[in-house]
Amino acid sequence: MKPFEAGGAAPVSEAQAHYLLNVMRVGVGDRLRVFDGASGEFEAVVEGVSRKAVSLRIGARTRVMEPPPDCWLCFALLKRQKTDLVVEKATELGVARILPVITARTQADHVNLDRLRAIAIEAAEQCERVSVPEIAAPVSLETLIAGWPARCLFVADERRTSAVLSSTSAGMGPRALLVGPEGGFTEAELDGIAAGTLTTRVSLGRRILRAETAAIAGLALLLAGDPPEE
Repeated sequence: MKPFEAGGAAPVSEAQAHYLLNVMRVGVGDRLRVFDGASGEFEAVVEGVSRKAVSLRIGARTRVMEPPPDCWLCFALLKRQKTDLVVEKATELGVARILPVITARTQADHVNLDRLRAIAIEAAEQCERVSVPEIAAPVSLETLIAGWPARCLFVADERRTSAVLSSTSAGMGPRALLVGPEGGFTEAELDGIAAGTLTTRVSLGRRILRAETAAIAGLALLLAGDPPEE
């Protein structure tokens, strides 16, 4: 998308036009806030409406672009609705990058990236976030670990034998959370993860959580100490 500029036109997709017309009930002259995910948030005024389209004129910038916390989520792919939920909530919590992973017990092996990106955009709009997380194509767990960068990787331990994750223990530097599938990682996978650099197994509390709950709860713990986006 081309960065927004005051006085320019803001692109409006068919789905966005449907929402503006049928949910928000906008009319000519109404004022909105829009963002492009690159240069910040802007005022916009509705210049025209038709049965299926809305045209917006960009006004003054209201918020500059602030980088999100340098935190990633790596999670074993789940069934469609649960994967959608994880992407939505990870976006709301402020994660910078989402990496779907294929494991031995993963319930799916592919995703519709365009649909997941649309879900992330809608979630960012809903929570007034001005950036949208990058969503990577799925990779195998072996590929993820083999190519892991210089970034702390906290691995959710469903056995609850590790120290509880907290933003204090994790710090606010480059970091990521890895959550396994329903049924957990295999012993061979855990050995491979342990062999990687900068990996730490952590507990998410007293109870065994569903995979989608673990991803959301873990990110909430990991991001609790980060300042809000201005």
